[in-house]
Amino acid sequence: MTGSLHSQLWRDTEIARLFSPEAELAGVLRFEVALAAAQAASGIVTGDAALAIEKACGVFVPDMELLKAGIGRDGMIVPELIHQIRATISSPHRDALHLRSTSQDVIDTVSVLAIKSALEIISQRLTGIIAQLDGIRAVGEIPQMARTRMQRALPFTLIARIEAWQSPLCRHLERLLELRPRLLVIQVGGPIGIDNGPWIKDLARSLGLAAPSRSWHTARDGLAELASWTSLLTGNIGKLGQDIAMMAQNEVGEAVMSGGGKSSAMHHKSNPVAAEVIVALARYNAALLTGVHVALVHEQERSGAAWLLEWMTLPSMLETTGAALRHSADLLSRISFTSGAR
Repeated sequence: MTGSLHSQLWRDTEIARLFSPEAELAGVLRFEVALAAAQAASGIVTGDAALAIEKACGVFVPDMELLKAGIGRDGMIVPELIHQIRATISSPHRDALHLRSTSQDVIDTVSVLAIKSALEIISQRLTGIIAQLDGIRAVGEIPQMARTRMQRALPFTLIARIEAWQSPLCRHLERLLELRPRLLVIQVGGPIGIDNGPWIKDLARSLGLAAPSRSWHTARDGLAELASWTSLLTGNIGKLGQDIAMMAQNEVGEAVMSGGGKSSAMHHKSNPVAAEVIVALARYNAALLTGVHVALVHEQERSGAAWLLEWMTLPSMLETTGAALRHSADLLSRISFTSGAR
C-alpha cells in the first residue's frame, strides 16, 4: 500500500489544517470563553468568573502527554483538557468553567466551526472552477463527437459537453446555500441534551453560528447531508475528470494537456494524471459516504461508537473534496480542446 510519499495526490493541507490538533485545541478554548461570556450576560456565572476563564484560556498551554493519556482513557479530549484548564483558574471561579455543558457540546460545536471554514474554502474553489468553465465556453463552439456507451453517436460541440459538466456544479452551490442554515449550528444540550436558555443564542452569535431549535446529540442528519453533498460534488467533478481522460486518448485527441505525467517504461506517453486523481477521489468519497450514513444510528441519548466513526470519515471527505477541486482547477488550466480525430 502506497503511503505518505504519494499523499500529496489526495491530501489538502489548507483543509487538513482546520482539523489539526492545534486547531481543535484552539476551538475548545474559544468555545469555553464564549460559553462563560454568554452565561455571564444571563447571570448564570459572574462577570469576574467569565473574565478569569478568558484570561486562563488566553495563556493556557496543555500538557500534551496527559492529554493523550486522557483521550485513551476517556475516548475524547474534553475531560482531561477541562481538568487542566480548571487547575489554572482561581478557586472562586474555576467551577464556572464548562458549566451546563458536556463534552459533546464542545466537540460538535468545534467541529462545526471547522466545517464552516472548510466550506468557505470549498465554495471559493468551486466558484473558481465554474468560472474556468465559463472561460472555456467563451472560446467558441469547437466541433466534437458525442459518444453514448463509449461509441460514436452524433456530432455536437464542446459547449454541450461543458454544460453537462458545469450545470450540476452550479446546483451544488445552490444546495450548499440551502444546507448551511441546517448545518452551521452550535451544539448545546448539556448532559442529556435537554438544556436550554437565552444564553444559547448569545453563545451562537458570538461564535458566528446559529442556535439550534433543540440539541442534535443523536440527530445527525445535518452531518450526513453534508457528507452526501461532498460525495455528490466530487462525483460530478470525477465525471469531468473521466471525460477529459477519455478525450485525451491518442485515438480521440479532443483534449490536449500540457505537462502530462511521464511513464517509466514508455517515454512517448503523457498520462492524464490530474484527471485520474479526480476520478479516484470521487470514488473514495463515495466509499466513505457509507460510513457517515452508518453513523446515523446512535443509541438512545448518546453514542460513543457512532460519534467516533464521524470523526474518522467527515474530515477526510472534506479534505478529499478540497483536493478534487484543487486538481480540477489545475487540470482545466493546462488543457486545450480540439475537434479531434474524425
